Amino acid sequence: MCAASGIKLKSNILKRFKRSSDLFQTTQRRLTMQYSGLIMLFLILFIVVVYTLLYVVILRDQHRELENLTRQETRIISDYLAESARNELQGLGSQELVLAGVDQFFYYVTDENGDFVMGGETLPHMREELFELVSGWVPERNQIREETLEVTFDERRIGGREIDESPKSDTVRLMVDGSPIFYNGQFVGMIYIGKDISFAYQLFTWLLIVLVSLAVLFAGVAVWLSFMMSKKAMGPISTAFQRQKEFVGDASHELRTPLSVMLSSIDALEMTDGVEEDPFAGKLLRNMKSEVKRMTGLVSDLLVLARADSGSVERTVEELDMEKEAAQVIESLTPYADSAGVSLFLEGPAPLFVNGDRARLKQLLYILLDNAVKYSPDGGQVKVMLSQRDRHWTMSVSDEGIGIDAEDQSRIFDRFFRSDKSRTRTVGGHGLGLSIAKWIAGIHGGTIAVKSEPGNGSTFTVQLPTDQQDGTKRM
Repeated sequence: MCAASGIKLKSNILKRFKRSSDLFQTTQRRLTMQYSGLIMLFLILFIVVVYTLLYVVILRDQHRELENLTRQETRIISDYLAESARNELQGLGSQELVLAGVDQFFYYVTDENGDFVMGGETLPHMREELFELVSGWVPERNQIREETLEVTFDERRIGGREIDESPKSDTVRLMVDGSPIFYNGQFVGMIYIGKDISFAYQLFTWLLIVLVSLAVLFAGVAVWLSFMMSKKAMGPISTAFQRQKEFVGDASHELRTPLSVMLSSIDALEMTDGVEEDPFAGKLLRNMKSEVKRMTGLVSDLLVLARADSGSVERTVEELDMEKEAAQVIESLTPYADSAGVSLFLEGPAPLFVNGDRARLKQLLYILLDNAVKYSPDGGQVKVMLSQRDRHWTMSVSDEGIGIDAEDQSRIFDRFFRSDKSRTRTVGGHGLGLSIAKWIAGIHGGTIAVKSEPGNGSTFTVQLPTDQQDGTKRM
């Protein structure tokens, strides 16, 4: 059980660290998505524009053909009435008058009372239903209706042979137009014509399928192009960042030796005769020693982060009493806190046995306490609370300091970020402590979060798994 838990925890730690080291891959994926999104947006707009234009153009063409057909057949009837000297339409159906147009589904002629005079349709058995569509309809100028019908084909013979199949049905889209008929300026009736435009809508369907298929095809091409573009864009940045990390690591490593020599030299100078008798020299050496220590701390933090980026940090996991370790850290920081007028308190179960890297966990607590003391007012209190629940243990550090603005809390763990720069210059610091604290929590498979309100202090909460895999390993 413990072995399986350790393996799972190790896997989680490696995943977390891998995610933190894949900053550029994440950025490249985001750029790929943005480029792809833009290309797909233009592609969709293109498809919509093309489809809309073809839709409008084809339907307008059908409108125009139907209007021409209606005018033509109205003229034929008017000319016939003039030639036969008839002033009414009754009996017109018995004459040899043929009205037929391309894709004409039906035509009906009615008299001035709306009664049927003559007509024809592709499907004679649907006359009653079709005539009902236009009965009594007096279209306004340039008014054309579109109707959808469910029609049945009841042909029961093929090549003179009876068939037993049930009647087939289909959906027919009709475009219907109507026009009045006049003779010598007198209204004598109406003509209605229905044109079958089902093929146009079938064309629209196939056109949409083709355009969507092309969109899917070009979407893949867009993703590939976006990936190549983002890769090319991120190449120089990734190279420059890698060189920067190498430089920080090398510089931090090289600076440790001269800083150590300088600190030893200052200590030696302080022990020489005459320094205590010269206040100016004593003050100068104290200032130099303080700055060298500050630079040493900065270099140490930079070196830790550089090693973390490169994955070359060794972590030794062992069982420890966290309550005892926290008490030692507080004891070592008590003189510093007393000088700032801040009281330190520890609450938690004793003992609290957990597994982890002793040095890193103490460094994490030191960073949080150092920040809490720096930003606490004179007479303030800083509390460290330890607790354990199920398979996790929690460490929280609360202060009564100036607090953190809500918009800064999401960036408080970024490197070199400072929430209140004017305040930071007074209390010192270089903006790397919380980044290291987050990294320490991460390599232990845990999290760190902050809850704060300006003027009401801050609480940093670290939650870590109780069980860690024992031994020494590189992270």
